[in-house]
Amino acid sequence: MDTHALIDHLGNLLEQNDRIDPELYSKYRVMRGLRDEAGTGVLVGLTEIGDVRAYIFDEEEKVPVEGKLFYRGIEINDLVNGFQGEGRLGFEECCYLLLVGELPDQEQLAAFQDLLGQLRPLPKGFTEDMILKAPSTDIMNKLARSVLVSYSYDPNPDDLSPRNVLRQCIELIARLPTMAAYGYQAKNHYHAKRSLFLHPPVKELGIAENILHMTRPDSRYTRLEAETLDLALVLHAEHGGGNNSTFVAHVVTSTGTDTYSAIAAAIGSLKGPQHGGAAHKVMDMMDDIRRGVTDWTDEDEISAYLGKILRREAYDGTGLIYGIGHAVYTLSDPRTILLKRKAELLATEKGLEKELGLYKAIERLTPDVFAKVKGSDKIMCANVDFYSGFVYRMLGIPRELYTPIFAVGRMAGWCAHRMEELVNGGKIIRPAYKSVIPKRGYTPMEQRSPNR
Repeated sequence: MDTHALIDHLGNLLEQNDRIDPELYSKYRVMRGLRDEAGTGVLVGLTEIGDVRAYIFDEEEKVPVEGKLFYRGIEINDLVNGFQGEGRLGFEECCYLLLVGELPDQEQLAAFQDLLGQLRPLPKGFTEDMILKAPSTDIMNKLARSVLVSYSYDPNPDDLSPRNVLRQCIELIARLPTMAAYGYQAKNHYHAKRSLFLHPPVKELGIAENILHMTRPDSRYTRLEAETLDLALVLHAEHGGGNNSTFVAHVVTSTGTDTYSAIAAAIGSLKGPQHGGAAHKVMDMMDDIRRGVTDWTDEDEISAYLGKILRREAYDGTGLIYGIGHAVYTLSDPRTILLKRKAELLATEKGLEKELGLYKAIERLTPDVFAKVKGSDKIMCANVDFYSGFVYRMLGIPRELYTPIFAVGRMAGWCAHRMEELVNGGKIIRPAYKSVIPKRGYTPMEQRSPNR
């Protein structure tokens, strides 16, 4: 049997023997996806870092409310309006808040920004040996590798004391944007055969500004562009301990492993299209809608095409309208509201108001179309991924970097949760799985069927 035939045979056996009767999940009250019957996440821990609120329970009935997001007890609107109202970029302040639990004063923030600036360049030989010599077609895999190999450049990688882990986390927050930018430039050069630009990070610039500086051939950007990317990083920085990648960081941290292993695992989680890769799927879907809808102002035509997508007659055949609906938020996603405001300003600057109008129409029309096609009264709203891809495209950021930029933002949340797990955990996270296969004996070789 040749290799391909053997793989096909083994694959058939796998599909046959790994399939579990769906009714067994109900029989044994399995909380699939760690969610209960109401779709609420199963409580597995406590946190003081982030909080997501999207519904209340009234007489044991789940009631949707406007979404709210809190960082260390501060509502996201207050945080964003605070630093934007003072004319500042806010991501570094957000990182400080998430890591240590307090807002910095002016002197503390300046010192933290200076520290990040000093740490931003990659270690000697890292770019040449770890990025350029092994370019990847996927920047998220390159990020995971770059984080994992950082262990080898750390003189004290396995020390789990809070101060040492904090030091490692601050270094990763500072260096991940450089890793992402250089990973993209390597991919662009070696796989797309384009010119290689490796702009060194600028110590005096913030993280959002450095991303624009390092990813653009001419390193030029406007203040509004920097403010918009900075806001996107803040909005992606934290989303409670229950989101998949942050939970992964908790799970891996609970084993007592090093920081680099835990963060690399979180990056692998975020790569998935049902998590951090969602903005990329939204953009692919929007490409299809722009081709399929001739008049972007005709709401009847837009609704008709959305109906085709839901009926699996258009786009990718999944029946999903990406970017609409969320696992937690119901009436609204506060991140979407904040990012849409910046998207409106940026669309005006870029002359893309008409395309923004198409996004708004889809956001407004989808719930009604969904109700008609699916016969459902499900309450849904646009999530942050619906507009983030459009914002990144207006910023000239290539699609390969959409999810890596999400990772740059979420690094602060992952690190904060890792430290919280180290301080409070104490037990390895180990949920239970029930075996449902019948018991059987060992079959001697001569009695086994050759057709299996």
